[in-house]
Amino acid sequence: MNDVMTPELAAEIERLSIFFGVVMLIVWALFANTVRNTLRLIAKENQAILPSQSWFLLLPFFNIYWNFEVARRLSYSLNNEFFDRKIAVEENPGYNAGMIYAWSYLVFHLPFPPFIRMLAMIVCFVYFISYWFKINQYRVLLLEHNKWQEARRENEDKHED
Repeated sequence: MNDVMTPELAAEIERLSIFFGVVMLIVWALFANTVRNTLRLIAKENQAILPSQSWFLLLPFFNIYWNFEVARRLSYSLNNEFFDRKIAVEENPGYNAGMIYAWSYLVFHLPFPPFIRMLAMIVCFVYFISYWFKINQYRVLLLEHNKWQEARRENEDKHED
């Protein structure tokens, strides 16, 4: 074994592992921030998860479980908010993409043969990007609805004067 792994190679692998670990934490932090910002636009009574709880996505290994909770609770929160605002979107917004991401992330972390883990990693990556994109679309939709309501209120105030 020592003939295959030289000290220089071991050091290089360690540096690459640290680099990719830091990059993954940054990506997870950006994703958690998108989830948090989306939840902050949802009325308190419609939230099934608190915005500050999105930061649990940064905890390695705990996030395997927490991805399922975020997918479920964020979907419920968005569903409640869109119903109250009378915005027509899909039922359980983002739930399917979030659950596929969560399941593939779980499978990737289980001791399966390398082929299955690699396949799960590809599915996980694709659905992570898809899920993140959907959440951001819903966040933008809520922001635009807030702007529209504010403009409508200003217009009504002008007509009352």
